[in-house]
Amino acid sequence: MAGRDQPGDARASRRATSDGGDVLIRLNIAGTLVFVATSTAAAVLFTTGWQWVGAITALVLFLVGIAAFLWSFWNAVQRSRGEQVAVTQLYFLSGGVAPSPVRRIMLSLLLVQCVAGLVTALARPNQPDGSPGTSLALGVLVPVFGFGLNGLWAAFHGRFDERVDDDAGSRRTKRASTASGATSNQSTSDQIGKNEHHG
Repeated sequence: MAGRDQPGDARASRRATSDGGDVLIRLNIAGTLVFVATSTAAAVLFTTGWQWVGAITALVLFLVGIAAFLWSFWNAVQRSRGEQVAVTQLYFLSGGVAPSPVRRIMLSLLLVQCVAGLVTALARPNQPDGSPGTSLALGVLVPVFGFGLNGLWAAFHGRFDERVDDDAGSRRTKRASTASGATSNQSTSDQIGKNEHHG
């Protein structure tokens, strides 16, 4: 069935999660749940204490996301020496880099982070005294956490195509061109020999 995951995809998912990828998935789930809970409480109760809790949670997740983003980029650069690594594959897990179950979970969590950050920030745009801006606006930074963990998963557990060796390809093309030229020269020499014989 087209809507079902292929057996090979399921095996790849189990293999990826068994070698540490499940830790990143669980971290993403836990971070997203904590963010949704604290940001929602801060938006609904809107007390100074809850605003501090929401702000600190958002900042911690943002900083973790930056660290994960940089770490994933560094590892992806190392892998790109022998494999073809694209930015969309790295941070959106596209192109078959991750098994379908992993990709669905990670992208769903990223979507939840984006929606929760925007909704809570827009729900309380002003302070209780009417002055513009609240600490809930920091929630829009949290999707960096999701992107960073996506990149970390892909960089360490993703499947990328092998990089084509341009030098080897050039050498093969050159050899083919040389062989073709030699055949052409041989044919010309044979033709000249035939003409001299008939002459």
